[in-house]
Amino acid sequence: MNLSSLTAISPLDGRYAAKLSALRPIMSEYGYMHRRVQVEVTWFIALSDAGFAEFAPLSAESRDYLHALVANFSEADADAIKAIEKTTNHDVKAVEYWIKGKFDGRAELQKAAEFVHFACTSEDINNTSHALQIRVGRDTVLLPAINGIIAKLREMAHLYAEVPMLSRTHGQTASPTTVGKELANVVVRLQKAAANIAGVKILGKMNGAVGNYNAHLSAWPEFDWEAFSQKVVESAEPKGLGISFQPYSIQIEPHDYMAELFDAMARTNTILIDLSRDIWGYVSLGFFKQRLKAGEIGSSTMPHKVNPIDFENCEGNLGMANAMLKHLAEKLPISRWQRDLTDSTVLRNIGVAFGYTTLAYASLMTGLNKLELNEERLQEDLNHAWEVLAEPIQTVMRRYGVQGAYEKLKEVTRGKTVLAEDLHRLINGLEIPQADKDRLLAMTPASYIGKAAELAKRI
Repeated sequence: MNLSSLTAISPLDGRYAAKLSALRPIMSEYGYMHRRVQVEVTWFIALSDAGFAEFAPLSAESRDYLHALVANFSEADADAIKAIEKTTNHDVKAVEYWIKGKFDGRAELQKAAEFVHFACTSEDINNTSHALQIRVGRDTVLLPAINGIIAKLREMAHLYAEVPMLSRTHGQTASPTTVGKELANVVVRLQKAAANIAGVKILGKMNGAVGNYNAHLSAWPEFDWEAFSQKVVESAEPKGLGISFQPYSIQIEPHDYMAELFDAMARTNTILIDLSRDIWGYVSLGFFKQRLKAGEIGSSTMPHKVNPIDFENCEGNLGMANAMLKHLAEKLPISRWQRDLTDSTVLRNIGVAFGYTTLAYASLMTGLNKLELNEERLQEDLNHAWEVLAEPIQTVMRRYGVQGAYEKLKEVTRGKTVLAEDLHRLINGLEIPQADKDRLLAMTPASYIGKAAELAKRI
């Protein structure tokens, strides 16, 4: 059976493949191989500039050729490496042999071929390759998607800053807010969450089999290999890798930064699950309508249905993403003694976690762009909730020392259908200044919104 969108086991490579086209070149096996080639080439060129008599600086022609191997890396190149791996049964060694094979007919490079992968353990290549994948995936796919959601929610917060809405605490009517203020709450949470994701330093190590530069020093004992390694890791591309240096490790980079990043992503996703559920509820209450899409069907038997499927898809896929992100964060920092292989297969699923996250963000944006506010339904909801004004009335009563203010309002409102006349009768009988009576008499559920509009416009 051929692999296709219908036969793929993972829906990320099947049903949803087209929606993840931006992520696929970065987080796939192809992307992993591409980064391995980049790391090997970067290390090789840097060694030529280290000042060793045995490896003179490469010519400009050779440097251009090597950089082109990285820049022009193709699926055919990846297939060629996989073919070599069938013999080596070792994926990193296959990359090394592929690079050396590209030196054929180039005397300068052939002479220096043994400096490819020089003094490196496989994990020197793998950990930096994963770091490059993660950095690019985060910076070019995930963060732009999060920032797009923030921008959309901010736009909606400003647009609906003054549109009153009845709150619901414990599912029951509560003090009114505005639609914009509720969206502003999410914007502020997401801004902090996005900053946490962006703030994680992506680390890489290039220090040999157990982190002590053993092999390096056996060849050149007097050379400062740690400083050299740091320069290669931290220098901007293409001279270096453009990530942060990890000075202490066992055979593997400890993966603590990955755990920090994945935890930050999971917290962001949790905020968006919260948002998706709330908007789903507001759609159910009729506060939002959804723009119709021609030809779309909401139910196989109920023709009237317009389901909030984008928010449901977002919630479901974020749940899948978080299950993986939490496992990655809990498992990856653990390795028996100086190395075990339990992280290797797990690391290959980072792209899956990123994939479900990316898919969810796209669904959420689609859903947000389809929403239309139903102000008539919002006003209707408020008009049936005069009991919420018990709070300001009893608060003003307390200001003027009216005894039992809370209890009096509780007796009038709790569990009862409250009309404006009931409250006005109570207000008119209060022994408080007339100006305050007039202010309370003019108040409606829709006008009792505190600083909600101001707060919504501030973000």
